[in-house]
Amino acid sequence: MLTALRFLLIPVYMIVFANGHMISAFIVFTAAGLTDILDGYIARARGLETPTGALLDPLADKLMLITVIVSLLVEGIIPWQAAVLLFIRDIGMIVGSAFFHFRGKKTVKANWMGKLTTVLFYVALMFIFFKLPHGETLLWFVIAFSFVTSIMYIVKFRALNSRQPG
Repeated sequence: MLTALRFLLIPVYMIVFANGHMISAFIVFTAAGLTDILDGYIARARGLETPTGALLDPLADKLMLITVIVSLLVEGIIPWQAAVLLFIRDIGMIVGSAFFHFRGKKTVKANWMGKLTTVLFYVALMFIFFKLPHGETLLWFVIAFSFVTSIMYIVKFRALNSRQPG
């Protein structure tokens, strides 16, 4: 239900942002992030982790992040180069996860670097939404760090699935 709520928060964010309420839009975005944390905690604590949840949970997160990036790009708040790099990374992760999920491959669970990347994205976006100094510089740092994290996930994925037939 919390993952479904995150999908529903995407149009809420879009409406709030489109009406020029930057701080409220950031609060909606942050609420989605907090439901992600709560969702993961409940799933692990109650043993409710499922393959479908493992696919839909990051999909909800990536779609929200893509929505935020598009909104900031359209308003000219972030450079198009940053948006393109984020799209390449996130769409690659969405398509790759779905492709390998439906081929029966094992997925790599989020590790501390992936979680740190997410926290850093939120911090960078907070700087941008609140128009704090160095927001764009921080965003570029996080983009670079996210590609390092993605490479590490790919290496782990390959190692995990090299032991699996198919």
